[in-house]
Amino acid sequence: MTAPALDADPVVVARRRAARLSIGAGAAFLALAVLSSFLPGGGGQGGGSPSSSYSNRPDGTSAWAELLSRFGYHVDRLRGDLDPSGLDPATTVVVLDAPGLTGSEARNLGQFVHRGGHLVAGGVGAGDWLQSVVDDPPTLSGDGTRAAGPVGATAPEVDGVTTVRTAQLGSWSDPGGLEPILAGDDGRVIALAGLSEQGRVVALADPSPVQNALLAVDDDAALALGLPGGPGRTVLFAEGAHGYGRGEGLAALPRRWRMTLAGLGLAAATWLLARSRRLGPPEDESRPLPPPRWAYVDAVAGTLVRTRRPFEAVEPVRRRARELIARRTGLPGDAGSDDLYRAGVGLGLTPEEAGAAVGGGPTDETGILAAGRALARLTGGEG
Repeated sequence: MTAPALDADPVVVARRRAARLSIGAGAAFLALAVLSSFLPGGGGQGGGSPSSSYSNRPDGTSAWAELLSRFGYHVDRLRGDLDPSGLDPATTVVVLDAPGLTGSEARNLGQFVHRGGHLVAGGVGAGDWLQSVVDDPPTLSGDGTRAAGPVGATAPEVDGVTTVRTAQLGSWSDPGGLEPILAGDDGRVIALAGLSEQGRVVALADPSPVQNALLAVDDDAALALGLPGGPGRTVLFAEGAHGYGRGEGLAALPRRWRMTLAGLGLAAATWLLARSRRLGPPEDESRPLPPPRWAYVDAVAGTLVRTRRPFEAVEPVRRRARELIARRTGLPGDAGSDDLYRAGVGLGLTPEEAGAAVGGGPTDETGILAAGRALARLTGGEG
């Protein structure tokens, strides 16, 4: 008998299936992590959200934060929700590409500006929440312009700026209560500025000039240095809208990062479980087979002998054997013992087995065994 193929071993098959499952789960979570880095507000990791000061992606603002630090600004980050305790009116707060900003956070920014704070805002979603900051908010449009220059009375934010390059991400279709300070030759305004109570608001419809990809092009760096309101100020980048909480360690990671790490841990645990040994006895290498028919016959014969009434016990075996001999050789059901004996030998039974089957043999243990072997042969079992 040949041994079963290794691939058919249920243990091996189960382990391979579990390993494929864990690898598939890990790949899925890695793909999700990569995909989330390209979505707006998608996690703030090194790839990061658009306009995040932690992001070194082309649309991040890490280079802007570094530039401000080198030119005398004190740069810090606001993690978590924007609440009044973290909004000092003596500072400049940068909130760009924050479509998830809540209503309470927008109202807190409005109070911050009214008390004398300097706010640089804009990008995706700004048209919705700026209404809580200025009485007459501007209207955002998706139509952009490739290059822009100062317009109107020269504002301090654009002092020394001649041409600003953009990625054509948007413009202000209506300035509201603010004044245009940067516009393209086509008239599309990309930056507004104005006072609100005691503070000042600078609104960028297109934040790309201060993002990593274009910061070193034309006069974009000069604009980036002028927007916060002058050297020596503390500039706070609002990172809560980009997924960063107030916690430390793992709790400080964006929620999507934590979910990804948890998924990868689950995949690793599944793989380890698939590769580890199970508790309990070892698995048999092959399927155990039932004992040969003759072993069963010998066991039954020994039992019959111990009953001390072997003839009565073996009679059903002989009767069944005679029926099979008659059927297979075409003899009538009432055929004599001699005819059945010769027919049984012709079917391959030994003389002892044929005699025991038709009733002419001994009734001791030898005769019972012979009758049992005869029936086993006739029914197709091993002798």
